[in-house]
Amino acid sequence: MRIIIAGSSGLIGSALVDHLCGHGHQAVRLVRRSVDASASASASASASASASASASASASASGPEEHEWDPVGGTLDPVVIDGADAVINLSGAGIGDHRWTDEYKRELLDSRVQTTSLLASTIAAVDHPPTVFLSGSAIGVYGPRGSDVLDEHGALGDSFLADICVQWERATAAAESAGVRTVHLRTGIVLAAEGGALKKQLPLFKLGLGGKFAKGTQWQSWIAITDEIRAIEHLLTADVSGAVNLTAPNPVTNADFAKVLAAVLKRPSFLRVPSFGPKLLLGSELADALLFTGQRVVPTKLQASGYVFQYSTLEVALRAILSR
Repeated sequence: MRIIIAGSSGLIGSALVDHLCGHGHQAVRLVRRSVDASASASASASASASASASASASASASGPEEHEWDPVGGTLDPVVIDGADAVINLSGAGIGDHRWTDEYKRELLDSRVQTTSLLASTIAAVDHPPTVFLSGSAIGVYGPRGSDVLDEHGALGDSFLADICVQWERATAAAESAGVRTVHLRTGIVLAAEGGALKKQLPLFKLGLGGKFAKGTQWQSWIAITDEIRAIEHLLTADVSGAVNLTAPNPVTNADFAKVLAAVLKRPSFLRVPSFGPKLLLGSELADALLFTGQRVVPTKLQASGYVFQYSTLEVALRAILSR
Protein backbone atom coordinates (compact mmCIF):
# COMPACT_ATOMS: atom_id res chain seq x y z
CA MET A 1 0.00 0.00 0.00
CA ARG A 2 1.06 3.59 -0.63
CA ILE A 3 0.45 5.28 2.74
CA ILE A 4 0.70 9.02 3.42
CA ILE A 5 1.77 9.77 7.00
CA ALA A 6 1.55 13.11 8.80
CA GLY A 7 3.29 13.38 12.15
CA SER A 8 5.91 10.81 11.19
CA SER A 9 8.72 12.21 13.34
CA GLY A 10 7.13 11.55 16.74
CA LEU A 11 7.40 8.46 18.92
CA ILE A 12 4.54 6.63 17.23
CA GLY A 13 5.10 8.05 13.74
CA SER A 14 8.77 7.13 13.45
CA ALA A 15 8.13 3.59 14.69
CA LEU A 16 5.17 3.28 12.31
CA VAL A 17 7.20 4.34 9.26
CA ASP A 18 9.89 1.78 10.06
CA HIS A 19 7.30 -0.94 10.59
CA LEU A 20 5.35 -0.22 7.41
CA CYS A 21 8.47 -0.03 5.25
CA GLY A 22 9.68 -3.28 6.76
CA HIS A 23 6.39 -4.98 5.86
CA GLY A 24 6.37 -4.07 2.20
CA HIS A 25 4.37 -0.84 2.27
CA GLN A 26 5.41 2.44 0.66
CA ALA A 27 5.44 5.10 3.38
CA VAL A 28 5.27 8.74 2.29
CA ARG A 29 6.15 11.28 4.98
CA LEU A 30 4.59 14.75 5.06
CA VAL A 31 7.17 17.15 6.51
CA ARG A 32 7.20 20.88 7.24
CA ARG A 33 10.83 21.49 6.34
CA SER A 34 11.89 22.17 2.76
CA VAL A 35 12.16 19.12 0.51
CA ASP A 36 14.10 18.92 -2.76
CA ALA A 37 11.34 19.52 -5.31
CA SER A 38 12.98 17.49 -8.10
CA ALA A 39 13.52 14.50 -5.84
CA SER A 40 9.96 14.73 -4.58
CA ALA A 41 8.54 14.97 -8.10
CA SER A 42 10.65 12.05 -9.22
CA ALA A 43 9.45 9.94 -6.31
CA SER A 44 5.82 10.82 -7.03
CA ALA A 45 6.24 9.92 -10.67
CA SER A 46 7.71 6.56 -9.72
CA ALA A 47 4.81 5.88 -7.39
CA SER A 48 2.17 6.87 -9.93
CA ALA A 49 3.73 4.68 -12.55
CA SER A 50 2.41 1.78 -10.55
CA ALA A 51 5.45 1.06 -8.42
CA SER A 52 7.42 -1.50 -10.35
CA ALA A 53 9.75 -3.79 -8.42
CA SER A 54 12.84 -1.79 -9.36
CA ALA A 55 11.21 1.50 -8.32
CA SER A 56 10.23 -0.01 -4.97
CA ALA A 57 13.75 -1.25 -4.37
CA SER A 58 15.14 2.19 -5.18
CA ALA A 59 12.68 3.88 -2.79
CA SER A 60 13.61 1.47 0.02
CA ALA A 61 17.29 2.13 -0.47
CA SER A 62 16.91 5.90 -0.25
CA GLY A 63 14.43 5.87 2.65
CA PRO A 64 10.76 6.93 2.76
CA GLU A 65 9.53 9.43 0.22
CA GLU A 66 8.94 12.94 1.62
CA HIS A 67 6.73 15.84 0.61
CA GLU A 68 6.55 19.30 2.11
CA TRP A 69 3.28 20.71 3.43
CA ASP A 70 2.18 23.71 5.51
CA PRO A 71 -0.88 23.06 7.69
CA VAL A 72 -0.82 26.58 9.14
CA GLY A 73 -0.84 28.11 5.66
CA GLY A 74 -3.30 25.50 4.38
CA THR A 75 -0.92 24.19 1.73
CA LEU A 76 -0.79 20.55 0.64
CA ASP A 77 -0.24 19.45 -2.95
CA PRO A 78 -3.27 17.25 -3.80
CA VAL A 79 -1.08 15.21 -6.16
CA VAL A 80 0.52 13.67 -3.07
CA ILE A 81 -2.86 12.40 -1.84
CA ASP A 82 -4.43 11.52 -5.20
CA GLY A 83 -4.14 7.77 -5.78
CA ALA A 84 -2.76 6.91 -2.34
CA ASP A 85 -4.23 3.86 -0.62
CA ALA A 86 -4.35 5.36 2.87
CA VAL A 87 -3.66 8.49 4.91
CA ILE A 88 -2.55 8.32 8.55
CA ASN A 89 -2.58 11.50 10.62
CA LEU A 90 -0.57 11.56 13.85
CA SER A 91 0.17 15.29 13.97
CA GLY A 92 -0.09 17.34 17.15
CA ALA A 93 2.05 19.27 19.63
CA GLY A 94 3.05 17.30 22.73
CA ILE A 95 0.44 17.48 25.50
CA GLY A 96 3.01 17.45 28.29
CA ASP A 97 5.86 19.27 26.56
CA HIS A 98 5.15 22.71 28.10
CA ARG A 99 3.10 24.37 30.80
CA TRP A 100 -0.44 25.06 29.64
CA THR A 101 -0.33 28.77 29.03
CA ASP A 102 -3.15 30.23 26.94
CA GLU A 103 -0.73 30.39 24.02
CA TYR A 104 0.31 26.75 24.31
CA LYS A 105 -3.28 25.61 24.72
CA ARG A 106 -4.04 27.27 21.39
CA GLU A 107 -1.08 25.47 19.83
CA LEU A 108 -2.28 22.13 21.18
CA LEU A 109 -5.65 22.67 19.53
CA ASP A 110 -4.49 24.25 16.26
CA SER A 111 -1.73 21.69 15.66
CA ARG A 112 -4.40 18.99 15.63
CA VAL A 113 -7.41 20.65 14.03
CA GLN A 114 -5.54 22.52 11.27
CA THR A 115 -3.61 19.44 10.13
CA THR A 116 -6.65 17.19 10.25
CA SER A 117 -8.90 19.66 8.43
CA LEU A 118 -6.36 20.18 5.64
CA LEU A 119 -5.88 16.45 5.16
CA ALA A 120 -9.61 15.77 5.21
CA SER A 121 -10.49 18.53 2.73
CA THR A 122 -7.67 17.45 0.39
CA ILE A 123 -8.79 13.83 0.57
CA ALA A 124 -12.35 14.90 -0.30
CA ALA A 125 -11.20 16.98 -3.29
CA VAL A 126 -8.95 14.57 -5.20
CA ASP A 127 -10.15 12.40 -8.08
CA HIS A 128 -8.84 9.17 -6.59
CA PRO A 129 -9.12 9.42 -2.79
CA PRO A 130 -7.63 6.86 -0.43
CA THR A 131 -9.86 4.09 0.84
CA VAL A 132 -9.11 4.85 4.49
CA PHE A 133 -8.18 7.82 6.68
CA LEU A 134 -6.79 6.95 10.11
CA SER A 135 -6.68 10.09 12.22
CA GLY A 136 -5.25 10.60 15.68
CA SER A 137 -7.25 11.19 18.83
CA ALA A 138 -6.78 10.20 22.48
CA ILE A 139 -8.60 8.64 25.40
CA GLY A 140 -8.61 12.09 26.96
CA VAL A 141 -11.82 12.52 24.96
CA TYR A 142 -13.64 10.76 27.82
CA GLY A 143 -12.39 13.22 30.45
CA PRO A 144 -11.53 12.21 34.04
CA ARG A 145 -13.87 9.29 34.77
CA GLY A 146 -12.82 7.55 37.98
CA SER A 147 -13.28 3.78 37.78
CA ASP A 148 -15.97 3.74 35.05
CA VAL A 149 -15.16 1.15 32.37
CA LEU A 150 -15.19 2.98 29.03
CA ASP A 151 -15.56 1.45 25.60
CA GLU A 152 -16.10 3.44 22.41
CA HIS A 153 -19.69 4.19 23.40
CA GLY A 154 -18.60 5.95 26.59
CA ALA A 155 -19.88 9.48 27.12
CA LEU A 156 -17.47 12.26 26.19
CA GLY A 157 -15.93 14.51 28.82
CA ASP A 158 -16.02 18.27 29.24
CA SER A 159 -12.38 18.92 30.20
CA PHE A 160 -9.88 20.89 28.14
CA LEU A 161 -8.32 17.70 26.73
CA ALA A 162 -11.73 16.24 25.98
CA ASP A 163 -12.69 19.38 24.06
CA ILE A 164 -9.47 19.19 22.02
CA CYS A 165 -10.18 15.57 21.12
CA VAL A 166 -13.78 16.30 20.16
CA GLN A 167 -12.70 19.09 17.79
CA TRP A 168 -9.84 16.92 16.49
CA GLU A 169 -12.26 14.15 15.56
CA ARG A 170 -14.81 16.51 14.04
CA ALA A 171 -12.10 17.92 11.76
CA THR A 172 -12.23 14.70 9.67
CA ALA A 173 -15.78 15.52 8.53
CA ALA A 174 -14.91 16.37 4.91
CA ALA A 175 -13.28 12.98 4.33
CA GLU A 176 -16.20 11.14 5.96
CA SER A 177 -18.70 13.07 3.86
CA ALA A 178 -16.76 12.06 0.75
CA GLY A 179 -17.32 8.40 1.65
CA VAL A 180 -13.80 7.63 2.85
CA ARG A 181 -13.69 5.12 5.71
CA THR A 182 -12.45 7.18 8.65
CA VAL A 183 -11.13 5.91 11.98
CA HIS A 184 -10.38 8.01 15.06
CA LEU A 185 -7.40 6.48 16.87
CA ARG A 186 -8.20 7.08 20.54
CA THR A 187 -4.76 6.26 21.88
CA GLY A 188 -3.89 5.68 25.52
CA ILE A 189 -0.52 5.90 27.27
CA VAL A 190 2.00 4.48 24.80
CA LEU A 191 4.76 2.53 26.54
CA ALA A 192 8.19 2.67 24.91
CA ALA A 193 11.70 2.90 26.30
CA GLU A 194 12.56 5.44 23.58
CA GLY A 195 10.13 8.14 24.62
CA GLY A 196 6.82 9.13 26.16
CA ALA A 197 5.78 8.78 29.80
CA LEU A 198 7.78 5.61 30.48
CA LYS A 199 11.09 7.15 29.44
CA LYS A 200 10.49 10.03 31.87
CA GLN A 201 9.70 7.63 34.72
CA LEU A 202 12.57 5.20 34.27
CA PRO A 203 15.45 7.24 35.78
CA LEU A 204 13.70 7.64 39.16
CA PHE A 205 12.42 4.07 39.24
CA LYS A 206 15.89 2.72 38.41
CA LEU A 207 17.20 4.62 41.45
CA GLY A 208 14.50 3.14 43.64
CA LEU A 209 12.83 6.54 43.95
CA GLY A 210 9.71 5.82 41.95
CA GLY A 211 6.23 5.46 43.35
CA LYS A 212 2.55 6.19 42.93
CA PHE A 213 1.13 9.66 42.39
CA ALA A 214 -0.96 10.77 45.39
CA LYS A 215 -3.33 7.91 46.34
CA GLY A 216 -2.57 6.03 43.12
CA THR A 217 -6.22 5.14 42.53
CA GLN A 218 -6.38 6.88 39.14
CA TRP A 219 -6.60 4.46 36.23
CA GLN A 220 -3.95 4.26 33.51
CA SER A 221 -4.98 2.85 30.15
CA TRP A 222 -1.74 1.86 28.45
CA ILE A 223 -0.61 0.19 25.24
CA ALA A 224 2.82 -1.14 24.26
CA ILE A 225 4.36 0.65 21.27
CA THR A 226 4.45 -2.67 19.40
CA ASP A 227 0.69 -3.11 19.73
CA GLU A 228 0.05 0.55 18.90
CA ILE A 229 1.85 0.12 15.58
CA ARG A 230 0.39 -3.31 14.79
CA ALA A 231 -3.11 -2.07 15.60
CA ILE A 232 -2.75 0.90 13.26
CA GLU A 233 -1.58 -1.43 10.48
CA HIS A 234 -4.54 -3.73 11.24
CA LEU A 235 -6.99 -0.83 10.94
CA LEU A 236 -5.74 -0.02 7.44
CA THR A 237 -7.79 -2.95 6.15
CA ALA A 238 -10.18 -3.91 8.99
CA ASP A 239 -13.88 -3.26 8.43
CA VAL A 240 -14.06 -0.62 11.16
CA SER A 241 -14.87 3.07 11.20
CA GLY A 242 -15.41 5.79 13.78
CA ALA A 243 -13.80 5.81 17.21
CA VAL A 244 -11.46 2.95 18.13
CA ASN A 245 -9.74 2.74 21.51
CA LEU A 246 -6.05 1.91 21.16
CA THR A 247 -5.36 0.62 24.65
CA ALA A 248 -4.43 -2.79 26.03
CA PRO A 249 -7.38 -4.82 27.41
CA ASN A 250 -6.10 -4.65 31.00
CA PRO A 251 -5.77 -1.08 32.33
CA VAL A 252 -4.27 -0.68 35.81
CA THR A 253 -4.36 1.85 38.60
CA ASN A 254 -1.40 4.17 38.98
CA ALA A 255 -0.43 2.36 42.21
CA ASP A 256 -0.37 -0.98 40.39
CA PHE A 257 1.59 0.51 37.51
CA ALA A 258 4.26 1.78 39.89
CA LYS A 259 4.37 -1.57 41.71
CA VAL A 260 4.77 -3.58 38.50
CA LEU A 261 7.37 -1.25 36.98
CA ALA A 262 9.44 -1.35 40.17
CA ALA A 263 9.20 -5.14 40.33
CA VAL A 264 10.34 -5.52 36.72
CA LEU A 265 13.31 -3.25 37.49
CA LYS A 266 13.90 -5.10 40.81
CA ARG A 267 13.61 -1.87 42.77
CA PRO A 268 11.40 -0.77 45.67
CA SER A 269 8.40 1.50 45.11
CA PHE A 270 7.49 2.66 48.59
CA LEU A 271 7.57 6.37 47.86
CA ARG A 272 4.46 8.41 47.22
CA VAL A 273 4.58 11.56 45.11
CA PRO A 274 2.35 14.23 46.68
CA SER A 275 0.29 16.37 44.35
CA PHE A 276 1.78 19.74 45.31
CA GLY A 277 5.18 19.11 43.68
CA PRO A 278 4.01 18.28 40.15
CA LYS A 279 1.30 20.93 40.35
CA LEU A 280 3.89 23.53 41.23
CA LEU A 281 6.18 22.38 38.42
CA LEU A 282 3.61 21.78 35.67
CA GLY A 283 0.63 23.83 36.76
CA SER A 284 -2.49 22.35 38.38
CA GLU A 285 -4.49 21.76 35.21
CA LEU A 286 -1.72 19.91 33.35
CA ALA A 287 -0.65 17.91 36.42
CA ASP A 288 -4.24 16.81 37.08
CA ALA A 289 -4.79 15.83 33.45
CA LEU A 290 -1.58 13.80 33.12
CA LEU A 291 -0.89 12.46 36.60
CA PHE A 292 -3.75 12.65 39.07
CA THR A 293 -6.82 11.71 37.02
CA GLY A 294 -7.35 9.03 34.41
CA GLN A 295 -9.65 6.79 32.43
CA ARG A 296 -10.33 3.05 32.57
CA VAL A 297 -10.58 2.34 28.85
CA VAL A 298 -11.04 -0.98 27.04
CA PRO A 299 -10.46 -1.72 23.30
CA THR A 300 -13.84 -3.30 22.53
CA LYS A 301 -14.04 -2.42 18.81
CA LEU A 302 -10.40 -3.22 18.11
CA GLN A 303 -10.69 -6.72 19.56
CA ALA A 304 -14.08 -7.29 17.92
CA SER A 305 -12.44 -6.50 14.56
CA GLY A 306 -10.06 -9.44 15.04
CA TYR A 307 -6.99 -7.74 16.47
CA VAL A 308 -5.00 -9.94 18.88
CA PHE A 309 -2.73 -8.15 21.34
CA GLN A 310 0.89 -9.18 21.58
CA TYR A 311 1.10 -7.62 25.05
CA SER A 312 -2.18 -7.68 26.95
CA THR A 313 -0.82 -7.49 30.51
CA LEU A 314 1.44 -4.79 31.93
CA GLU A 315 4.17 -6.98 33.40
CA VAL A 316 4.71 -8.90 30.16
CA ALA A 317 4.75 -5.64 28.19
CA LEU A 318 7.24 -3.92 30.47
CA ARG A 319 9.58 -6.92 30.56
CA ALA A 320 9.62 -7.03 26.76
CA ILE A 321 10.11 -3.26 26.39
CA LEU A 322 12.88 -2.99 28.98
CA SER A 323 14.78 -6.04 27.76
CA ARG A 324 15.49 -4.50 24.35
